[in-house]
Amino acid sequence: MYRPIGTSAPGILLGERCPQQAQVMDRMSLVRSVHHENGIHAPSAHWMQTGYFGPTLARNTAQKPAFGSVISRALGSQRPPMPAYVTIPKSEAYGYQGAVYLGKAFNSFEVGADPNAADFRVPNLSLPSGLTVQSVDSRRSLLKAFDTLRRDIDQSGVMEGLDIFKSQAFEMVAGDRLRSAFDLTLEDPARRDLYGRHRYGQSALLARRLVEAGARCVHINTGNWDHHNEIAKGLEEHLPPLDMAIAALVRDLDERGQLDDVLIYCFGEFGRTPRINGHAGRDHWSDCFSVLLAGGGVQGGQVVGSSEKWGGAVRERMVTPLDLLATVYHILGIPLETNFEDSSGRPVSIVGSGQPITELLWFRVLTQKQAADSITQPLLIKIDRITVSPWCWKCLSPFRRPDRHALTRDPQTSETIRRIHI
Repeated sequence: MYRPIGTSAPGILLGERCPQQAQVMDRMSLVRSVHHENGIHAPSAHWMQTGYFGPTLARNTAQKPAFGSVISRALGSQRPPMPAYVTIPKSEAYGYQGAVYLGKAFNSFEVGADPNAADFRVPNLSLPSGLTVQSVDSRRSLLKAFDTLRRDIDQSGVMEGLDIFKSQAFEMVAGDRLRSAFDLTLEDPARRDLYGRHRYGQSALLARRLVEAGARCVHINTGNWDHHNEIAKGLEEHLPPLDMAIAALVRDLDERGQLDDVLIYCFGEFGRTPRINGHAGRDHWSDCFSVLLAGGGVQGGQVVGSSEKWGGAVRERMVTPLDLLATVYHILGIPLETNFEDSSGRPVSIVGSGQPITELLWFRVLTQKQAADSITQPLLIKIDRITVSPWCWKCLSPFRRPDRHALTRDPQTSETIRRIHI
């Protein structure tokens, strides 16, 4: 339907309706062999966001926590009271972006409004008329006194979650720094234009601002991709703003020196059928589809896996939802051995059988023990012709951040390696 066009990464082609992403393809990578075994929206949304198959048509409640909640539980906010996990404009309708057994405190904070709206403001993030910061503090003290009794009789964990939410709410309402992070009018209008004056672009810009203010995971929900009918018309409406938003976010983070510190992960619950149906649309297809990753130390200009000729099945290097989340968690520094107890007290792994996609990483995947061992015995390995020391034995972080590690050369091979801690 669309012609292929060249990109800034030699040998990688994109569709002609993605010209902006084509220009930054050298800073992004694609996984073209993602596979799972369900073609229904709800179960597939759960699978991609938790790594696990769970709900069915007969039992559609969430079974596992979403990756945003796992990140929130494992890492917390960078700068409280900014929530660790935020959804824009709100969590998706199926209910699979929540914390489940991790506890309500690790659910997402929903922005609750379209960032592109002329009157955009986050509901309940400003003080009602007649209230002052001092009066809010007084009410907070009164509530704390009442909640002491309620907490004593609560056995469900609900009060703990409410305590954290209320604390965040008070501090967000009363704190100028937090409210300003959500205020897009503080951005240069020219920069807002680069992202695009649409829901996709302004959501991406808001996500960048929230990460800078301390959020760990910002999940943008777009919807509107279920094109069973007239897919060409639907894509003409949604592809250009998505293309513009992703490319602008990559460029902006790169210009700010933040691209290595922020991971961009673009995915859907499944792909679409390789062939057009009788209604000029494409139906659900989970046998083989693609996701995009950029930043966070991911090597740019890479393609992992491939499909067979018509795009209907994986030809090589099958990647599962758990593999994708293992990659995300590893990049963020969450140990893959991490598990959390479910509601029955049984420990559940955050990645199960998933393994990081090593082709995308500048550094080798290490277990906690290997990382500790590398403190005294640093290891050098070669991945895709890049020689790297996989783990800094001084700050226990991967060698991918130029602000922490200087470039030098291996005295034996003269190859550039990132191994000096600043």
